[in-house]
Amino acid sequence: MFDIAYALGQGGGTEGQGGFGAFVPLILMFVIFYFLLIRPQQKKTKEHRQMIDHLKKGDRIITSGGLHGRITGITEATLTVEIADKVRVKVNRSNVSALFQQTAQPKEEKSGSEKSKK
Repeated sequence: MFDIAYALGQGGGTEGQGGFGAFVPLILMFVIFYFLLIRPQQKKTKEHRQMIDHLKKGDRIITSGGLHGRITGITEATLTVEIADKVRVKVNRSNVSALFQQTAQPKEEKSGSEKSKK
């Protein structure tokens, strides 16, 4: 009876031989998480930061609280947003969740030769 207990308790000499093979599944899991979760989130964060940096007067925005408004003033940290006629609120730049509509870029005037053709 004791012989069986001692026989079951022996490792059989297989312990410690896993080496690098034991880490392969962990490495594969990290690579999968990187490409499916971490990298897309970093890309989204970078695009949001660029959008916030390029805001200007007249842009229509949506805040993280759900307010829709037009930017009437800009400072380094805050935006003044008009949400109704003569109703303005100050919002942190980081609270802007989306750019609803950009202001129209000034159109380049056509040259004189193109105007004369019409």
